[in-house]
Amino acid sequence: MTVQIITIDGPSGSGKGTLAAKLAAHYQFHLLDSGALYRLLGLSLHQQDLLDALDSALDSCIKIATNLDIKFVTTQVGTQVQLDGEDVTQTIRTERVGEFASKVAAIPELRTALLERQRAFAQAPGLVADGRDMATSIFPEAQAKIYLTASAESRAERRVKQLQGMGLDVKMNDILANIQARDKRDMERTVAPLKPAADAYIIDSSELGIDEVFNLMTNFVDQQLAN
Repeated sequence: MTVQIITIDGPSGSGKGTLAAKLAAHYQFHLLDSGALYRLLGLSLHQQDLLDALDSALDSCIKIATNLDIKFVTTQVGTQVQLDGEDVTQTIRTERVGEFASKVAAIPELRTALLERQRAFAQAPGLVADGRDMATSIFPEAQAKIYLTASAESRAERRVKQLQGMGLDVKMNDILANIQARDKRDMERTVAPLKPAADAYIIDSSELGIDEVFNLMTNFVDQQLAN
């Protein structure tokens, strides 16, 4: 059976995670949150005091990336992410861990270490892969490629609401600065920079609600998977 693959790439805070999960449920496909893998590796390296020594301790970092003890446990309220048996679902979604992930993603050797782990998620009947380079690097053969973007300001507003909903005290200016810095780092990295695939369907969600974006996505995906 051919494995059908839908990729959703785009910058931080564009809504990729929420919409990828909705698409996976809609089509009954597997789900890959590639950003979670980078966040988990970044968190693990931070916990082991290696994040600021990526160059000098690269071999150790690669070994950790290859042997990460990661589990995605489905519960009634969503997906629980475990690292070394500990529930880190909320922890990996913080801005700080997002910055860890961006640092890790800029190291070619660490990206390579996580490459095959990501590709192994492509199992029948299909996969929805959410990330930064799913269409351009990991799954260039994907039948349906989507690039979801939004203005930095609208993404910052959404992120502030999300973090406040988690009980965190955050400032709009700080979140906006973090998003702009991560965009720059992700777009300018030498390996697999953040950019739309040549054949991607580009959606700007700045002024759109989740349901509107979901309808645009499913209309596009239905056409692509039917070909």
